[in-house]
Amino acid sequence: MTSFRARIKHLSEEKGSIILANDYSSSKNIESKTIKNIKALHNYLCGLKLNFHVLLPLGVKEIKKINDVAHDHGLVTIADIKLNDIGNTNKITSEFLWNCGFDAIIVNPIMGKTSLKNLADSAHKKSKGIITLCHMSAPEAKHTYELQVTGKTRLYQLFLKLALLQKVDGIIVGATFPQIIQYCKNKVKARLDIYSPGIGIQGGEVHKVISSGSDFLIVGRTILSSKNPLDITKKLSQQSFSK
Repeated sequence: MTSFRARIKHLSEEKGSIILANDYSSSKNIESKTIKNIKALHNYLCGLKLNFHVLLPLGVKEIKKINDVAHDHGLVTIADIKLNDIGNTNKITSEFLWNCGFDAIIVNPIMGKTSLKNLADSAHKKSKGIITLCHMSAPEAKHTYELQVTGKTRLYQLFLKLALLQKVDGIIVGATFPQIIQYCKNKVKARLDIYSPGIGIQGGEVHKVISSGSDFLIVGRTILSSKNPLDITKKLSQQSFSK
């Protein structure tokens, strides 16, 4: 099997770089709503992201079914649990998610370089992906991710360095901080991909984010709360080709 990075890149070249953040605030009928979205929107998506709170009410059977349907419709799937624990817990958790069918996991690099390296190495042996937090999209993120931690180094810069050293597949940098995206892109070049949440409702603009260096756009409420999700997804997909 090809690597996670190769798979999602291939899909984005065909369908655009939009990843649906299928993160409903209510768990009611989450399985059926997710499958409905996959079937309706897959032609304009390269991936599907499911947050921790969406996964919690679901059983293994339901999670596997969602992943199977996503794969059948040409999407990669990402478990957004921001994993951050000791090595053994990370191993058990990631193995569970791989067995459920996920292609990648979003993790928190605060776990440390050794734990992150072990997680990335283990994932790559299975052709899976690891995406690490670097700078979130919420306005208050600047109060933590831009803290100076050592000398003049800010926290997001430390996280970026860890991502490169441990050879993860991508980093999360919020679409609402295009200057941070540009900084990260200048550092990483093509060594990893940048995933940007926060398009639309949070204020991120597709053209600005793409031109700053983002490779993939994670979009949730802008699509999910739209009166016509198909039209908005198609529009976003078309805009994402303007690199």
